[in-house]
Amino acid sequence: MSDVVEKTLSALPGLFDSQTGAAKITNRLKQLIKSITELTSKHEEENLMKQELCAMKEQVSSPNTSMRQMREVMVRAMYCEMLGYDASFTYIHAIKLAQQGGVLEKRVGYLAVSLFLSEGHELLLLLVNTVLKDLQSTNLIEACMALTVVAQVFPKDMIPAVLPLVEDKLSHPKEIIRRKAVLALYKFYLFAPNQVQHIHAKFRKALCDKDPGVMTASLHIYLQLIRESPDAYKDLTSSFVAILKQVVGGKLPMDFHYHNVPAPWLQIQLLRILSLLGREDQSTSELMYEVLDESLRRAEMNHNITYAILYECVKAVYTIHPKADLLEKAARCIGNFVLSPKINLKYLGLKALTYVVQHDAKLALQHQMTIIECLDHSDFTIKRETLELLFRITNAQNVTVIVEKMLDFLRGCSDEHTIIHLVGKVAELAEKFAPDNSWFIQTMSDVFSIGGDLLQQDVPNNFLRLLAEGSESKEEDDELRLYAVDSYLTVLKEDASQLPQHFLQVMSWVLGEYSHLQECVDQREVIRLLTKLLDQRSVSSETRVWILSALTKISEGQTDLILDLAESLSSSQDTVLRQQALELRHLSQDSQLHGWVLPRGAPWDSMEVDSSLSFLDGFVSEALAAGAAPYKPPHQRQEELSEERALNLEPYSFSLPVSFSSCSMTDRQSPTLLSVSSGLSGNSTELSQKESSSTLILEGVKRVWGKDGYLPQKETAATAPPVDEPSVAVHPSGQQEAAERKEPQPEPSTQNLDKQQLASSLFVGLGAQSSISLLGKSEAPPPRFRKKPRPHESSSSSGTSERSSDSSSRSSHSTTDSFLYGSLLEEEPATSISTPKSTTANGLGQSKHTEGDRRANTSQILGSDMVIVRPNTIQDKHPPSASSDLIALLPPELKDLPHSDVVSLTSDPSLSLASCRMFRDEALLLVIFICNSTETVIKDVAVQLTCEELETASLRGNVVDCLEGKSTSVCHYALLMDEPHTSVSFSGTVSYQTQPGHTNTLPFSGTLSTADFIRPLVVTTEEYGKLWLSLSHDVKQNLKLLTDAGGDPLRTTLDALKDALQLHVVDIIGSEGIVACRLLSGAPCLLHCRVNGAALAMWLRSPHPALPDCILYHCQRALAEH
Repeated sequence: MSDVVEKTLSALPGLFDSQTGAAKITNRLKQLIKSITELTSKHEEENLMKQELCAMKEQVSSPNTSMRQMREVMVRAMYCEMLGYDASFTYIHAIKLAQQGGVLEKRVGYLAVSLFLSEGHELLLLLVNTVLKDLQSTNLIEACMALTVVAQVFPKDMIPAVLPLVEDKLSHPKEIIRRKAVLALYKFYLFAPNQVQHIHAKFRKALCDKDPGVMTASLHIYLQLIRESPDAYKDLTSSFVAILKQVVGGKLPMDFHYHNVPAPWLQIQLLRILSLLGREDQSTSELMYEVLDESLRRAEMNHNITYAILYECVKAVYTIHPKADLLEKAARCIGNFVLSPKINLKYLGLKALTYVVQHDAKLALQHQMTIIECLDHSDFTIKRETLELLFRITNAQNVTVIVEKMLDFLRGCSDEHTIIHLVGKVAELAEKFAPDNSWFIQTMSDVFSIGGDLLQQDVPNNFLRLLAEGSESKEEDDELRLYAVDSYLTVLKEDASQLPQHFLQVMSWVLGEYSHLQECVDQREVIRLLTKLLDQRSVSSETRVWILSALTKISEGQTDLILDLAESLSSSQDTVLRQQALELRHLSQDSQLHGWVLPRGAPWDSMEVDSSLSFLDGFVSEALAAGAAPYKPPHQRQEELSEERALNLEPYSFSLPVSFSSCSMTDRQSPTLLSVSSGLSGNSTELSQKESSSTLILEGVKRVWGKDGYLPQKETAATAPPVDEPSVAVHPSGQQEAAERKEPQPEPSTQNLDKQQLASSLFVGLGAQSSISLLGKSEAPPPRFRKKPRPHESSSSSGTSERSSDSSSRSSHSTTDSFLYGSLLEEEPATSISTPKSTTANGLGQSKHTEGDRRANTSQILGSDMVIVRPNTIQDKHPPSASSDLIALLPPELKDLPHSDVVSLTSDPSLSLASCRMFRDEALLLVIFICNSTETVIKDVAVQLTCEELETASLRGNVVDCLEGKSTSVCHYALLMDEPHTSVSFSGTVSYQTQPGHTNTLPFSGTLSTADFIRPLVVTTEEYGKLWLSLSHDVKQNLKLLTDAGGDPLRTTLDALKDALQLHVVDIIGSEGIVACRLLSGAPCLLHCRVNGAALAMWLRSPHPALPDCILYHCQRALAEH
């Protein structure tokens, strides 16, 4: 606390000038703050503040108080108001200070006005002329202060007085004035959009302003405009895309960077705008595919602000017209978030997944076990967001399980906002997907009990409306009502003193309307139970009205009981209860009147309501004849009242420089593209607008986007979901550690079985074939309880079913070519290595097949009798051997190569797979260890690897005829990367036979990055210079500069990049360094690095357009992890 006080005191002199005596003026404020911090009770603070307020009141009332002293009083008054004490006597003096003082006095006066006065305060009228004068002032500070006050506190009816002057400031030579003018117009648009319609053309001028700050301010207006009418601004799509390209490419000055991320909040605004423009518009979406891809690639850094950008990118990708590769990258990004051990990232992933499943519900299948684990997470927000996700994927088959999870969460929840939100969700699900009457009534009873009096009124209203209107089947309606009557009678017979008021009201209404349907129920018993409720003190007056209404409906024929009750309530102090008691007495005594007023069993839609209140025409005519004023609707009264309070805003001593007639709706053309200089000196470029007539060629392309969302082509019902790629944004510590986090920890088999069973219940109905759930559980029968849909719900439900059937019928699964599996077999016999002793496959006498026999055997293994076995990713009973032990099993020619750590791929009760990467100068070797975890022999083991982005140069050991118990076989693939990718995913299967004629398949997957395929490029400085001039594709970016105590930051940074990415540092001269590397396919990439303040300005060139971006990404990743 003392540190905060000291910082506050040290900042106070900034409100005053540096003239002599300024320190003395602030002494009283310093002493006030210190005195308050030293107090020990609230009572002492109140006494001190009373004395201080009295002293200030005397000082402002004195005619000898100077402007400097008044300025100090205003600062003290602001401090008192911040503490919650009334200093309203200083409000008028704050306005005077803004009117009569110099620049410093105006600054304090305007600040006090913006803090003291609300938009509807009457004293603001006195400030209009002052603001108008300051807006026309040539003093830059005065104009800025006036624009700030206009944007903060000016009400709607004062906008016409200042609008022409604010509009004129859009062409001011100073960028700070233009920016504040744009923000003021944005505030005007929020309050009175009709008053700024004529200056939309000037909004476009602000969008292409040369200053990035003005352009950024204009995006607030456009985001609001595009939300309301996106079609009117489709022509600006190319402009927004060009601006985002420049921002992502690091073209803005360093002042706009936040943690080495270029203008992150500007990127977020632009991504939101593009998602609105590209919604359901293919041609517009095609313009933004490239920049969205680049944003996804460049934003993957280990910082919170980049996670926010990735989240907006994912939302934009799933909002616009779909593109397959973008959707895959966005889905992978969501997986990285969801699988993160960090709570904030996991929450962000669940949030993104909740949004995405509205477009593609199947995406939740890839993370089903993670979602189940989140249900038991210790963090409250994770549980709540997981339930929100489950709400989005609820259907008629899994509604009971999901609702049960929601109710269990609500029973232990104490947050009122969460209770209000979730009980509404539960009620909505119960109405849409209730399987039977008993479940529906019991669920709604739980909703009323748990929600209590926090329930929104529409929840019980909708429930009662559903009971009253019914459905198409009268038998089902009566069955539902009878069950409700029986349930509520059972509840009332127990202790009802703790029941919420809403629940009591619902039970009273149901018993009053439908208790007569239950023939075995004595009406006198119902009356006795309801009368018992009236005697309870916990029952509110409103609930008593509901109970009396129910008693009135069932009072026919029970005169003796009703008269006693009416007599006891006739003396109640509540006028409504007295009136109802009187009505109850009359209706109980007149059965004919009772039957006419409250007809039993009459349909609700047949009741006629006189909405015009024509029965009051006579009374109204007599009142008007007697001189009464005619009735006016509320909106008319409000308009007349506002007209009476309208202000005369004509200036007194000068005329406004801009007239409304000069404003027009012309020049609504697309603005020129924003052009800003790069933050790197010497590398400043101007981006020109790119005009391209190329469009996507979609002929022959399968349609993979249905009404229900994107239909993934690589997803099959027989294989497990691929393992998501570990991202630096989620796993900043090394590749082995990321892979180890993907490998789940062992758990007891019973818990594993429970989670799998829960998954089959939660995610049933989301697969490609809706009749079978994930774990083979048959689909639940269609719901028997169907309610009459509302008009808007019926269309929505039918649309949903059409989308489901449409997406199901059009779902297709693409097939990918394997790594030459049918043509490239092992060049040497596979080595089968036992843990206690080493033997070979040839030594077993079972590998004497010819090449043709092996191919026939392979064909037989992959035949139609294959049995797909899902890998056990939750529990690994047979982990692979230690890393050092497996490395020792490598062939002699591979043992001396540099390699990564061994990581586990997958396992089942029979086999376990592990892999490591080995680095050759000409290729990357992916080594796969196949471990037999059993004591029995496994035959016909065949490995098949698939990756579309990589090329296989050679492979060995992918077919093993016989693998003895507790032994390990090694196979390796030599891989090349022709086209650079930030990361690539590979997948494959291992097929084997434990019994003759019974083939098992174990799928696996993993990821590789561009860094695995980068090698040093050794060149001299002269060769570097010649090669630099011949390269055309370049990328510029400011990166993190590493600092080392007593060392050279540039050399420290380059050494870190050299160790992480296998780069070659050609030379370091002063504050500049040159680095070279190459891709395995031979494409070079040159890096020019220069120290730029606290950052490293990096310029990359390569003949390949995508290689600089990929290497830049890995440089960012390496520096972030360092």
